[in-house]
Amino acid sequence: MLRGLSVRDILIIDELELQFQPGLNVLTGETGAGKSILLDCLGFVLGWRGRAELVRQGSEQGEVTAWFDIPPIIP
Repeated sequence: MLRGLSVRDILIIDELELQFQPGLNVLTGETGAGKSILLDCLGFVLGWRGRAELVRQGSEQGEVTAWFDIPPIIP
């Protein structure tokens, strides 16, 4: 389960850390608030290709980190 997402210097996001709780977590906001950017950031940590134009203007690089709870595999 996705537990959190940390984003730095990606498009309109200077620095952000989200922590998710068990159950339903909902992201809402006005158009242009950055909801799709967060989904793209999650895609990056799952293997999507990043593009240089996604780095926040004036920054050398962006950073996205996600952390997960992975249940143990019981044989």
